[in-house]
Amino acid sequence: MPILLLLFFWGCLAALSAEPAPRRPAADRLVVLMTLDGFPSWIWKDPALVMPNLRRIAAQGAVAERMTVSNPTATWINHTTLVTGVEPSRHGVLFNGRLTRQEPGQPPFVDPFATKADLVQTPTLADVAFRAGLKTAQVAWVAVAQSGSFHVELPEIPRSNHPFAKELVAEGVLTAEQLAGINTGPHGAWRDTVRTRAAAHILRTRSPNLLLLHLVNTDSANHTSGPGSNASFTAYAYADRLIGDFFDALTGAGLRDRATVFLTTDHGFKKVRQLIHPNVALREAGLIETQDGKITRCAASVVTQGGMAMVFVNDPARRAELLPSLKSLCSKLEGVAEVIDPRETPVPGMPAPDQNPGMGDLILFAQAGSAFQPEAHLPAPVTEAKTYLGAHGYPNTDPELDGLLVAWGYGVRPGTTLERIRNVDIAPTLARLLGLELPRTDGRVLEEILDLPP
Repeated sequence: MPILLLLFFWGCLAALSAEPAPRRPAADRLVVLMTLDGFPSWIWKDPALVMPNLRRIAAQGAVAERMTVSNPTATWINHTTLVTGVEPSRHGVLFNGRLTRQEPGQPPFVDPFATKADLVQTPTLADVAFRAGLKTAQVAWVAVAQSGSFHVELPEIPRSNHPFAKELVAEGVLTAEQLAGINTGPHGAWRDTVRTRAAAHILRTRSPNLLLLHLVNTDSANHTSGPGSNASFTAYAYADRLIGDFFDALTGAGLRDRATVFLTTDHGFKKVRQLIHPNVALREAGLIETQDGKITRCAASVVTQGGMAMVFVNDPARRAELLPSLKSLCSKLEGVAEVIDPRETPVPGMPAPDQNPGMGDLILFAQAGSAFQPEAHLPAPVTEAKTYLGAHGYPNTDPELDGLLVAWGYGVRPGTTLERIRNVDIAPTLARLLGLELPRTDGRVLEEILDLPP
């Protein structure tokens, strides 16, 4: 028998007799959800995007080329959707913090230090995993403060006396000076470096079953310099360096063969050339008073989120009186694409005003090239952006707001490509990988990308 034919016969025999890889129990698995804040799907196709680590991981795993995100298309909202599998209408997060209403005549404000209990109205994947006895960890995740569902965590804004932060200093991962400057340090790339080192330390010392990791420098670069800029591409390239560092840490901790990593995002980005200041228009209409650049009294005011803004009537007794004039005023503002009364026209994925006190009386969406800003003291309601800016917050139907998913590792079917998924699909899929089930999600398990051993 020719040697090549004999080798082929032996290979076929070995393939037929080989047993499939054993299914790992949940307690022996590691599932990582890693987000690059502000990573639009459209940039993925650009050959100038220098992300060799992410491209290699994508080639070895599965890819969803487009991911529909949630309204409002902002950070805390979509990070919460990613770990709950439900839309904001159910999980309740509508801002990067909790909207707090004040007495009549005073504007509402967003509290970024609100606890998870004050913000999130549904269980998260970490809650379910923790209750099931699995080891959970998070680094710089949002809307999870004081959740009680993590065995180890490094908050987005850690205090110097935080126990895990002190451990990082004691183990030489950081110096005390570096920890003190983590939030006021030189740049976002440094903060993401610290967070990646913290995640690597967790892999080495804790062997968690679930790790949530949030990197933010890409978001900062796009806000200040705009998508497509040199700073934007450089930020993505550095994020790729940190992805490589994280995978090296997986290997060094001996966890690579049991790990599943989902790399995704919270929203895309659009270029901005014009800024809309709706509070200036309300001031000019006599609805806002200011002093030293701050609002002192107001019958109505606007909370802005880039491509989206919410108008609040700050005296409920005057709502019926003021809404018609507010609609007319806002619809005439240059750069405003749409004015929506959510009581009449629901915004997809968002709650009705009577379901969530954070919902505005009116929802504003900006035209392409424009974004909302909160200032009330400026001389004009519309100004030209002085620098090349970027924003998100626009409707989630805008393709520039689409994100993407790269899935790799244990239980993932290599070579799979999906055209479009929704971000509500991420949490139920991760739950399946951990042998868990999330209650009443709005998404589905992405069976097409899974290849779990029987």
